[in-house]
Amino acid sequence: MTAVAQDFWQEQEDDPVVTVDGRIDFQLEDAYWQSVYWAQPYYRSECSYDEDYAPAYCVGYIGYAQYGGSFDDAEKSLCANWVRIKGGSCLSVEEAMQAIRAAWDHAAQGQLSEEADEELVSAPYAAAATARAGRQPAFA
Repeated sequence: MTAVAQDFWQEQEDDPVVTVDGRIDFQLEDAYWQSVYWAQPYYRSECSYDEDYAPAYCVGYIGYAQYGGSFDDAEKSLCANWVRIKGGSCLSVEEAMQAIRAAWDHAAQGQLSEEADEELVSAPYAAAATARAGRQPAFA
């Protein structure tokens, strides 16, 4: 293997590419959870956001973007993802799954809100187009 090829593969090992279809704005999700994590029923004051809760929330909202559909159908994969990335988190699996579920639900709720917003915006245009079509003369 040439030195150039070796450098390329070493860079790839350090920076895995994760692609998600763009349904979730990861920065917004992280900012949201960073501002509200302390008010959640599963919050423990001895745990920090960056070390303990952020990885669990990340599993939840990224999991929603990857798997979509039902949380129950994805729960085993989400749990495995948590165990794989938890690092030094002080959260138990049960506590982490509560945070993961909350992040999943929030991401799903945001997706539903965006779809509802699109429907609200497009509904008046559809109604106006229907009304215009009804007013057009038969020969037009």
